Amino acid sequence: MKQTIPNVLAIALRDFFADYLPRLRGMSPHTVLSYRDTFALLLRFVAMTKSRPAYTLDLEDLGPSEVLAFLNHLEIGRHNAASTRNVRLAGLHAFFRYVASHYPDRLAHSQQVLGIPFKRSPTRQIEYFTFEEMGALLSGIDRSSKRGQRDYALLAVMFNTGARVQELLDLRPRDLRLTKPFQVRLFGKGRKERLCPVWPQTACLMRELCTANQLDMQSDTPVFANYRGEPLTRFGVRYILTKHLVRARTGAPTLTNKRLHPHSVRHSTAVHLLKSGVDLCTISHWLGHASLNTTNKYAKIDMEMKREAIARAKTLGAVKKKSAHWHRNTVLEWLEAL
Repeated sequence: MKQTIPNVLAIALRDFFADYLPRLRGMSPHTVLSYRDTFALLLRFVAMTKSRPAYTLDLEDLGPSEVLAFLNHLEIGRHNAASTRNVRLAGLHAFFRYVASHYPDRLAHSQQVLGIPFKRSPTRQIEYFTFEEMGALLSGIDRSSKRGQRDYALLAVMFNTGARVQELLDLRPRDLRLTKPFQVRLFGKGRKERLCPVWPQTACLMRELCTANQLDMQSDTPVFANYRGEPLTRFGVRYILTKHLVRARTGAPTLTNKRLHPHSVRHSTAVHLLKSGVDLCTISHWLGHASLNTTNKYAKIDMEMKREAIARAKTLGAVKKKSAHWHRNTVLEWLEAL
């Protein structure tokens, strides 16, 4: 059997994933895995359309026309949203920027792929739990069982800290401070570390959970695990939230028409802090936002705050206006005098 010699694509992919992303760029494992999934999908798609084995593909087989066809396949064939399409394209752009800098003879080819623009996607209204709805969600959890104790603590910590799902799943006992001042250490995007204070009630829940699971408080064992003792996954968190949402809708009918997911709890934390009078800069640091512009969106989404703002504002009826003398002025003259 003839041995296959690695081509430019194979060598570039190996160096990109094995050295460039983790060592030179310091990308997180989650980013590397996201890029890996992108190329797994792309190579399978191109191999299928060209009726060739994936291992025979070279860089010339991944031109702008193939990439555009792949992106269309994501939206039409796999029913992905434009935002998902853009995430996949970001991974491809990162790879072809690497190719352009390390293979100058492929610069023109790389520029053609890099010229493919991101697609604008509609901005949806941010959905979140009100404080009352969050209370209904938590009160519906049966805490007498071990799973119920875990679910209650999971959602309570998520609401208290506003942590991203992965930040919560990466939580280890050594990241918890369950004596005053109560706080948890979270590792966010870009491996940024931040300390987040927690309420005494939340600290008590975490202490009870760690005791029930016999966790060493200096260990690297995940705090939240499934029934097999394995680390809980993002899909597991979504399943837990969906399960308890079904029960909560009985006591809180306003939850029925909302599109809620684990990240909605993070939005709920931000809105609750904002309504409690916490300034946007503090909320930004609390949530681990890289820019204050990201936090500003929460000032736009709460209708109750908007109603309070309009109630405090002076209405048009309170403005004394001069009477119009129609018999002396023309309409245009009257408008110009306003």
